[in-house]
Amino acid sequence: MERSVKGLKSAGEWHVLKELLPELQNKSVLDLGCGFGWHCRYAREQQARSVIGVDISEKMLQQAREMTNDSFISYFKMPIEDIDFSKSLFDVVISSLAFHYIESFETICKKIYDCLKPGGSFIFSVEHPIFTSRNEQDWYYDDKGNRLHWAIDNYQLEGLRETTFLTENVIKYHRTFSTYVNDLIIAGFNLTKIKEPIPSNEMLESMPEMKDELRRPMFLIISAEK
Repeated sequence: MERSVKGLKSAGEWHVLKELLPELQNKSVLDLGCGFGWHCRYAREQQARSVIGVDISEKMLQQAREMTNDSFISYFKMPIEDIDFSKSLFDVVISSLAFHYIESFETICKKIYDCLKPGGSFIFSVEHPIFTSRNEQDWYYDDKGNRLHWAIDNYQLEGLRETTFLTENVIKYHRTFSTYVNDLIIAGFNLTKIKEPIPSNEMLESMPEMKDELRRPMFLIISAEK
């Protein structure tokens, strides 16, 4: 994937997520589902005081460590669901495209609320519920391979979706837009911004296939505060 090789500049939603991040200078930052560590290293570029990245993939963390030469960034291998950090430890918690792989968003919201300092920020992106509603997370095509439309089905039936993403038999969890919002509210967060990003003009010009991203939302980004 382009984002795996070239980093944040090749992530279609990054230009929106970046604008939602608070001032990171001298802040303690937690990145859940950090992958190759792109967001961790960005936080340190913005002079964050310390950064912790959590991911379940040992191979991705190995690559992250090889790409990181910074003693103020620490990487830990564990499921996001298992985090158990001290109360009020972090100023900022971020997560990029990870929570749709987790069964209970409500549980992780409570854990993040507890480990954030009062006034702390929580910013995350997920695949949009319109994107995750069906097992077949793909377009409908005509007999010539043209994309006809994006279908939505079983939207209100939350839960497991077995789909294909780079490989077969990938497990994701669909939840509605309202569930994302209400789980945050129930945990105690104040919502500050909700975005359904589209690719930047630069990306639309350089990658013509990205114009189809204007036809349906692929990402949902929410910013909240404790």
